[in-house]
This record gives sequence, structure tokens and C-alpha cells, in this order.
Amino acid sequence: MSALLPSPATPYLGHKACPLFLALLAIGTIVPGFIHAFLPDGGAGTIAGLDLSAGGPVIIGTFAWAGATQIAYGTLMLLVALRYRALVPFFFLIILMERSLIALNSWVLKPSGTGHHPPEAYATLALLPLVAAALYFSLKPRPDAAS
Repeated sequence: MSALLPSPATPYLGHKACPLFLALLAIGTIVPGFIHAFLPDGGAGTIAGLDLSAGGPVIIGTFAWAGATQIAYGTLMLLVALRYRALVPFFFLIILMERSLIALNSWVLKPSGTGHHPPEAYATLALLPLVAAALYFSLKPRPDAAS
């Protein structure tokens, strides 16, 4: 197993709550991933409220594809939060970039035109400042952290 998951060598020096927050974000990524991958409509109609009468199979297939990616990405986030904590700040940076692009596309560059936004569009807006703060605190060494 050590070839697959090498020993974490670099210590994590940031705030102790940041890996826990990353683990919560991981669960918040994995659960929707399972919904998108395994719910019959991928949550497109039942949760996001999309009209599936035109192009339904393509939309559902795209949701399933996104769900598979979310499961893999969330699992990696969880692994970093639990075992490779030195990468916690890097993952917050990646999440901040991801969420910024989602917000930019959802609200500015590619809005639906109908005024309808799925729940994730609002969750993204709420998460942006939280992830930015987590990035800051994960980079700031704790007073008790040995350097």
C-alpha cells in the first residue's frame, strides 16, 4: 500500500480547523457526485429543475459524467484532508479557482437566460469567501507549529 499512498513527509503548519473544513467540502463534493452519477435523472430535473423534454438523455449523461468527476475529486480532497495535510493550502487554492470559474460562468459569462439557477450556483457564492478565508488560515503558521 505504501507504493500507492506514500508516507506524508511534510508537516502541515496552518490552522487546525482547515483540514476539517476541507474534509467537509470533500463530503459536500462526493455526495452530489453520487446523486449526479446514480440518480435516474442525475438530479437535473428533480433537484436543478431543468426541463429534460429536449435533450434529456444528453443532459442526464452530462450530469453522470460530472458526478463521476466529483466522486474522484472529492475522494482526493478527503485524502488530502486526512493524510496529506501539507497539500491543504494548495487544494483551497484549486477550490477557489474552481468556484470562481463556476460563479463567473453561472452568473456572468453563461447565465441560463431564464433567470433560473440551480442550488449549486448559490452554494458557490456562499463558499467563495469561506474558501478564501480557509486558504488564508491554512497558509498562516500556527503559533504552536514548529518550523
